Amino acid sequence: MHITQRQEQFSNAYIRAVAAVAGYTLYKQEVDDDSIDLGIAAKGAIGTIRSPHLELQLKAPFKRNVVGATSMSYPLKKKNYDDLRYTNVYVPRILVVVVLADDLSSWLYQCEEQLVIKHCAYWTSLRGEKELPIGQETKSVRLSKDKIFNVETLQKLMDIISNGGNP
Repeated sequence: MHITQRQEQFSNAYIRAVAAVAGYTLYKQEVDDDSIDLGIAAKGAIGTIRSPHLELQLKAPFKRNVVGATSMSYPLKKKNYDDLRYTNVYVPRILVVVVLADDLSSWLYQCEEQLVIKHCAYWTSLRGEKELPIGQETKSVRLSKDKIFNVETLQKLMDIISNGGNP
């Protein structure tokens, strides 16, 4: 399997693990033409809106290419940026960047007591961001390192959505 396919599959597995522990189901569109890689759904009532959904655009770069001291930067293509910045969507959308260790052999460690998935995922909402100038084909998106995509964060995001808010 090509390395980019491994990166994609690993990022999917990361999100699947977080969603499973948080108690949510995942769905995948048959065709990714709207910059949505995975959707997350809760069953029943959490807040005032039943069965909230959240959709994710996933990226999986190597750590050396994106991570700084307090934030990271990911160059997002204009199409993906536009699809994620729109405010007139029914299901809220976020960008999740699963940062991978530079050495493929260290992405995963397993023994009898534990399964360790390395490195970390960060998220941001681009909802309401400004349109890119004509001719600009990428946008360097900054993600704060304090916005880790984990079980607690996912549960908070779904709670916000279930109460009529947007991340």
